[in-house]
Amino acid sequence: MFIVLGKSKTFISTFYKCLCIDFDRYMENWILASFGIKSAHSFPSVVSVAGLFGDEGLVPVHLQVAGVQRPLLEQLQASPSLLWLGPTLGLGPQQALEIICLLGVLLSLGAVLLGALRDSLVYLCLWALYLSLYTVSLSLDNLLLEAGLLAALVAPCALLRRISASSHHDPVTFWLTRWLFFRLVLCTGVSKLASGDPSWWDLTALSRHFETQASPTPLAWYAHQLPDWLSKLGAVYILSAEITVPLLMFFAPVRGLRIGAFYIQLCFILLGGFSLLHLLTITLSFSLLDNDHFSSQKKKTKTKTWSQFLLSCLSFLVKLAVYLLVLFSAIKLFKLEINWEKKVVTSKTTFTRKSFEEFVKQIQDPTIWVGVLSLTWEVVAALLKCVCARGVLNKLSSLIQWAIFTAAAAAVFALSLVPYTAMAGMSGGKILPEVRKAYGAVEKYQLVSAYGIQHRMVPPAGRPEIVLEGSADKKTWTELNLMYKPDSLSECPPVVGPHQPRLDWLLWEAAVGEHDQNHWFTGLMQRLLEGKPDVVSLLQVDEAQYPFSQTPPAFVRAKVYHYHFTRTTEDGTHPQAWWKRQYVREFFPTVHLGDPALNVLLSDAGLKEKYPVQSSPDTPVSQALGLLRGHVRGLSGPLVLLTLFATVASILLLKALFSRPRHPKGPKPKSTSEHRNKKPREAHEGSEKSRAPPNRGGKKDNSEERKQDSDRSPPRKRK
Repeated sequence: MFIVLGKSKTFISTFYKCLCIDFDRYMENWILASFGIKSAHSFPSVVSVAGLFGDEGLVPVHLQVAGVQRPLLEQLQASPSLLWLGPTLGLGPQQALEIICLLGVLLSLGAVLLGALRDSLVYLCLWALYLSLYTVSLSLDNLLLEAGLLAALVAPCALLRRISASSHHDPVTFWLTRWLFFRLVLCTGVSKLASGDPSWWDLTALSRHFETQASPTPLAWYAHQLPDWLSKLGAVYILSAEITVPLLMFFAPVRGLRIGAFYIQLCFILLGGFSLLHLLTITLSFSLLDNDHFSSQKKKTKTKTWSQFLLSCLSFLVKLAVYLLVLFSAIKLFKLEINWEKKVVTSKTTFTRKSFEEFVKQIQDPTIWVGVLSLTWEVVAALLKCVCARGVLNKLSSLIQWAIFTAAAAAVFALSLVPYTAMAGMSGGKILPEVRKAYGAVEKYQLVSAYGIQHRMVPPAGRPEIVLEGSADKKTWTELNLMYKPDSLSECPPVVGPHQPRLDWLLWEAAVGEHDQNHWFTGLMQRLLEGKPDVVSLLQVDEAQYPFSQTPPAFVRAKVYHYHFTRTTEDGTHPQAWWKRQYVREFFPTVHLGDPALNVLLSDAGLKEKYPVQSSPDTPVSQALGLLRGHVRGLSGPLVLLTLFATVASILLLKALFSRPRHPKGPKPKSTSEHRNKKPREAHEGSEKSRAPPNRGGKKDNSEERKQDSDRSPPRKRK
């Protein structure tokens, strides 16, 4: 399902471009660089789509669309996906899936490189494409869907711009990104403690996180060597950044508090890595900032009045009080003490789980009302701007746009309260029944989602890893190592971020459970026995690294090991191995092709062919897709990602260099707005002069006055 991640990474990246479209050039260039990083995620997904959902993949997409006899409209209403249009267009299921992926990639890259494509209709198309892939995915990437919907609301609409260039409603829709960021951070932090995870209650989670995260890096090995007291202090910082800071600073009326919250969140997010979730969270965190924060034009210092001076002093005192409150709460709740003898900072959780659940119940209503008041403030401010617009038609069109986007923002906010109150410890009984009914009607579109509900416990015994093994005679077994998993003990952990290999992620999630809870795993074992190249490429793109590249294995099985980072020796030298492991249990029994046990597992997983597979028609489209698939099959994800990032960055750099305006020497020309504002004033002065009595001093005075007037006013064109 990495195809889904890759495509939506791109439009979520460009989504934030439209959020920052009024920012200074420095901010704009920085965001464009992030777009290049995320947009390149889409192309490695083309490499893996055939192995994941192709006709010979882990979970063939034709098993989900074959045999459906309902009318097209009913099927789209039951399961919204453009894949149902494939038979109508003469495309097979795999071809339709690949075309949807490629369309999303091209639109996303176009929105990065071309400003004309940063339109709400383009983002709406990208959201529909991603929703089509979401229905057949193996993961729940609902954060990307909700952020994609916000992209369509925030991006400018060309159709509306033709009627009126008003953008007074932008702060209303932009506010929804901050509300999404608030829900994501707060719910994630609350779920760590509400789930009863022992590692977070005893503050040892961070010391285990470095080796148990999805894609550990070499830096994670060095961070694992930190002393325990420092890891506990890091856990206190994370819990404070996810619970205390959002409650006190995200919607604070003081601008400095929101900026401080941004940098606190940025430091916390960078500790987690560079996966899709972290990059997307960084993107959403910019909703805490404003245009002035990244503006390169410094405002002219003016003499402050007493009222302005008092307001600045009051703002400083409020910021100081909030920061001290955050620090005091961390010291009080986690009993932070300095041991001067050992030169360490000790920490310990002082509250109980029952008191924490009571705290979560108490913050439910205040957080919702803070959201209501904050949104109301943005709505009223936008309304006043629309009322003050010049011209009757401009004012009318601004009010119409304000009403439409305000209604959309209010609807999204109301719907988000249903999953928000589903957070552990909260009660959803106070939500209006009409809102719940509306949420149930649109739930299949994933307009809003709940976060932190399914918290992954930090494994206390180490990092569980599934190790695949194959054999030709059932006596000698060979491990089938993956490119990005820590299978080999002596190899350095690879740096794959921000690329996220989908099969490795699925194996990481499945290692904490059983194979019958992950039906796709049975399909993986069958494809390995059959030696399907699309699936083998998910393990190793280099055939020389795959031990059964010539002949598929006759038998396969899977085991679970617990992996641990090694520790430095007493003299501080680096050990020869990066990992050490211990056998835990069998994950999948030994099977072979034609094995009755394998057939039963395939039937239980729904991977048995119930209908004859129809061969795809040999059309120019299928030939082009096959040619593209053959070219990218032998390329690794990080390599393609780096190449595409360099290409997009180079194009943007050249575009910025050649589009830089060249100002001629001499006095700076006056802006259009100054010229437009000066015209009515001059016309008014001219009318007063025309009504004044004629000058009796002669022609000389009149000529001097005309000369001074011509010097003060810009030259006018003759009609």
